[in-house]
Amino acid sequence: MTLKGKKILVTGGAGFIGSHLVDLLLKKGARVRVVDDFSSGKRENLSQHEGNDNLEVVEGDIRDRSLLKTTLSGIEWVYHLAVKCLRESLKDPFIVHEVNATATLDLCELCREVGVEKFVYVSSSEVYGSAEYVPMDENHPLNPTTAYGASKLAGEKYALAYFYTYGLPVTVIRPFNTYGPREHFEGVYGEVIPRFIIQLLNNHPPTIFGDGKQTRDFTYVEDTARGILEISLHPDAVGKTFNVARGEEVSIIEVANLLIHLLNKETISPVFLSPRPGDVKRHFANASYARKVTGFEAKVAFPEGIEKFLLWFRNAYSDPETLLPLIEKFGWE
Repeated sequence: MTLKGKKILVTGGAGFIGSHLVDLLLKKGARVRVVDDFSSGKRENLSQHEGNDNLEVVEGDIRDRSLLKTTLSGIEWVYHLAVKCLRESLKDPFIVHEVNATATLDLCELCREVGVEKFVYVSSSEVYGSAEYVPMDENHPLNPTTAYGASKLAGEKYALAYFYTYGLPVTVIRPFNTYGPREHFEGVYGEVIPRFIIQLLNNHPPTIFGDGKQTRDFTYVEDTARGILEISLHPDAVGKTFNVARGEEVSIIEVANLLIHLLNKETISPVFLSPRPGDVKRHFANASYARKVTGFEAKVAFPEGIEKFLLWFRNAYSDPETLLPLIEKFGWE
């Protein structure tokens, strides 16, 4: 399927995953409109496309229904990635619900009204909660442990309800923990891998919340963005839900130890703090359904991805000492 000239809206398109998806869409010749309030997204994530007439950036809050209606004018496809993050839900669950659930319902209704040809809802592995069995396929029980996970699950259910009731051509994608270039490290949005990198580059111990035995299925961002795109392009993806993941289980202590080794910081040991509220204990994805239906498969193994990320990070931030004050001790207080 060709994307050349296709008019596409990406909500949250200046964010971590969203900007990588925009990269791919523009490379395919699509005409992309991004809506982002820049609360976590960054203009510099899209700066490589400056002067590209196929990219339009609209600054605004997706809770603004009139804004949504305006930004949908002429749009054929929608990729919905705008989100308030997990740690923010621990401090303010209501705004997380408004953005992740209520605004998704509004967007679904407006997409139905204008008759978009494709609606891709990018959810989260957090809808599963902790693994009851592994690897976790798309039929795994859905027991989110945070308001964030619950709000993303609500967004899924709204989107699929619009598929069943109104025929809105919906595809739901559940990325597992994504990492790589442009990943957030600042404040409440800061993720574990770049935070560890900053701490170690400053000769500080990586801080682990809990015992470090909790596991994640870390997926390199280029694989995640490619998965979202490739799955969405497949005609058999409509009305279905897919995991996007490497399918490789890694504990948080393994992440810390790998970074300690790669950065030659063997004299530094992790520091263990109280567990994060609502933290999932185990995530390990079964990614075979996406492979079976659409042919998508994540390619970058975790150690390879970490080395690529480290190379990018050191090139992007020449003075890691300036980043240290941007890391909050706790992302939820």
